Amino acid sequence: MYISIDVSYYPLKDEFKPSIKDFIRRLNSHENIIVDSNGMSTQVFGEYSEVMRIITNEIKKSFEVPHSVFILKIINSDLQA
Repeated sequence: MYISIDVSYYPLKDEFKPSIKDFIRRLNSHENIIVDSNGMSTQVFGEYSEVMRIITNEIKKSFEVPHSVFILKIINSDLQA
């Protein structure tokens, strides 16, 4: 099953942009998923098991920054344009 995830990341600190850019860079390093970023969120597309494994691991790495907030919308369909 293919899924689409809309991810918003809010590191609650003054210098938030480097953490967001690092999260997106890490997502883009995975060849088995498609990542599309814009000014408001990042969309991730791919096979359910692979996307969930990658998202879980990358969010865990980002939680090294205290007070990080993630908002995810997960759709059980490939909505890639």
